[in-house]
Amino acid sequence: MMKHLQIQGNAFALLPFFVFIFTFLGAGIFLNDFYALPSPVAVVLGIIVAFLIYKNSTDSKVATLIEGCGNSQIITMCLIYLFSGAFATVTQAMGAVDSVVNLGINNIDAEYFPLGIFLIASFLSTSIGSSVGSIVALGPIAISLADKTGASMPLIAGSLLGGSMLGDNLSIISDTTIAATQSLGCKMRDKFKVNLFIALPASIVTVLILFYLGMNAEVSSVAIEKGNYELVTILPYLLVIILAVSGVNVFTTLIIGILAAGIIGFIGNKFSLLQFTQKIYEGFLSMTDIFLLSMLTGGLAALVQKAGGIDYVLHKIKSKIKSKKSAQMGIGTLVSLTNIAIANNTVSIVISGKIAKEISDKYDLSTRKVATILDVFSCIVQGILPYGAQVLLIVGFAKGKIDFLDLISNAWYIYILLLFTIIAIYSTAWDKRINKFIKD
Repeated sequence: MMKHLQIQGNAFALLPFFVFIFTFLGAGIFLNDFYALPSPVAVVLGIIVAFLIYKNSTDSKVATLIEGCGNSQIITMCLIYLFSGAFATVTQAMGAVDSVVNLGINNIDAEYFPLGIFLIASFLSTSIGSSVGSIVALGPIAISLADKTGASMPLIAGSLLGGSMLGDNLSIISDTTIAATQSLGCKMRDKFKVNLFIALPASIVTVLILFYLGMNAEVSSVAIEKGNYELVTILPYLLVIILAVSGVNVFTTLIIGILAAGIIGFIGNKFSLLQFTQKIYEGFLSMTDIFLLSMLTGGLAALVQKAGGIDYVLHKIKSKIKSKKSAQMGIGTLVSLTNIAIANNTVSIVISGKIAKEISDKYDLSTRKVATILDVFSCIVQGILPYGAQVLLIVGFAKGKIDFLDLISNAWYIYILLLFTIIAIYSTAWDKRINKFIKD
């Protein structure tokens, strides 16, 4: 009997998690800004509730909290965040982002601007590991191009959203990739290969659709101001992508990328040696929120697990799972619902990761595929949330010229990605092709 109860877990133990989620969600709705309340503070409220309602001594609960915060996977995740932030900040300071944007805009015909924006956003987001960063860099330019040429603003905006989410999902230095791979304990290179096998066909179909629409578009022929770019500044992006795919350790990859960007920036007089070190630290600081969130969420998860909360969720999910395929869809549904609740794809993966790992182990699933499913579903949901940062930014740049429905109805890539992900889950033949591609 005791064993049966232990397997079923304790629903009440989930209360601290709900306090965290609803505090974050409630503050976002009330303040009309889902990023106004720092997420680490919301987690701390959940931890306080856990300390108040759980049994055992305070010393025991503190020990569990520290053990969860100091989990090796959590600390590894946090350190990767720091180096990723430094790489993104240094490359931006030496002009890499401007070069990518200007290189694309200078060489694209007006009728193919939606296609061009999709490709530029994809590369930029993959390079810097941030959909928000890509949208901030490209958003004003994309909207301006639509205004000047008469190109479809909803289509350009949807292409920007889709391309940005492609890179966010695929990038090896993205918060979502880091969180997914560390939660499942798989290599970034392996997750990248599985992810690529799903995202590449989806992106090719999207490119073909946008190319066809461009061929039949009616736009004005206007002179677009050319921006300057230096190809050498893009090299650190290419270097990091090549090293990561080649299987080089992620820390080594990022350090090499940072040093390469620093050397290029120093030679090009973009910054001094001292300023280079300051940019590295600025990059560290840019990751403070996600660093603290991941660490504190790890501690909260350890408390919830010890009280039986994780076992309860696993029991409920397992009762609905009939096969490996339904287990994978269960994981996708779990992270999707979490993302709907808190409008942050990285946080959703951090919260869902531990449960996803338990399900993966139980049903002997491929950890790299589960990591991909976590990342893909969280990015798909994040890309279509009306209160998500990405959608709010693009609609804000448009200044009333498009609305939420205009935007998401033209985000072709997101829906095509969902279709290919479902095929990858349910098609045995596709699964075999993935394994052959990765060369198990």
